[in-house]
Amino acid sequence: MSAIPPLLKRLLPDGFTLALLITVAIATILPCTGDVAVGFSQFTAFAIGALFFLHGAKLPREAIVAGLTHWRLHLLVLCCTFVMFPLLGLILKPVAQPMMTPELYMGILFLCMLPSTVQSSIGFTSMARGNVAAAVCSASASSFLGIFVTPLLVGTLVVKGAVAGRSAMDTVMPIVYQLLLPFIAGQLLRPIIGKWVDRNKPLLKYVDQGSILLVVYTAFSEAVSEGLWHKVPLSSLVALLVVCCVLLALALALTAWISKRMGFSREDEITIVFCGSKKSLASGVPMAKVLFASSASLGMIILPLMLFHQIQLMVCAVLAQRFARRA
Repeated sequence: MSAIPPLLKRLLPDGFTLALLITVAIATILPCTGDVAVGFSQFTAFAIGALFFLHGAKLPREAIVAGLTHWRLHLLVLCCTFVMFPLLGLILKPVAQPMMTPELYMGILFLCMLPSTVQSSIGFTSMARGNVAAAVCSASASSFLGIFVTPLLVGTLVVKGAVAGRSAMDTVMPIVYQLLLPFIAGQLLRPIIGKWVDRNKPLLKYVDQGSILLVVYTAFSEAVSEGLWHKVPLSSLVALLVVCCVLLALALALTAWISKRMGFSREDEITIVFCGSKKSLASGVPMAKVLFASSASLGMIILPLMLFHQIQLMVCAVLAQRFARRA
């Protein structure tokens, strides 16, 4: 039996994506309710804090300092992440909103306001022979600034549908307590635990992924109890898939075009494309849990992010291979 070709292997769902699908299936069949749901929710809050503590402890300051001099590239990536994407989400509203439920479109808007990924942005940039040092700095800066920028964007652009009746301080403070303070604590303790964290990255990866799976399970359990799959018709799911593909295609095309127009080198263009066109599932799911804590539609709100996550991995794997050959 012949082995799976490398390119086809990259297009197949990875282990974590399969774990997400299994988690959604378990939540659909065996949703947690009552006191069990309360216990899961409390444990999930602790796991989210641990997740961002490890993000802070893993973030190398040396790489950030080394990349800070390339400010034009970083500014462009941040503008693509926090300005271009929200604008695309709003521009697509007349087409997207009539084709799907209001909660799914809210999830599209939330997706557009999230920071970029860290690990996969750097990994694809390295695979494509781009500017890896700049990718480390841009992706890390995006992840950190997202703790502040994403809640402000959600409070400004999605406030009527998601966090009505809450002040800006009510929106930001849970992020500060649950995400920012653990992140800062991890950074402060990096000189002490940094080497241990770097040595055990494969093991700590399961803390990252386990935290996300916990949030997905609790969110979908609540959504299933509220009748998620009865409220979302198949036509809305198909429309969501199309909108996610269009959104990613526009982001990739615009980041490539803008970087060329601004005269960036080939290596920098690769970095801008991969850092400026992606959205973080690792940051997005915990943020959704905090920002939409009072919403009964959390499962539907994070569904677009889960779908976009897999699409961006598959498409960027192909793009990285093409960039590497051309480089």
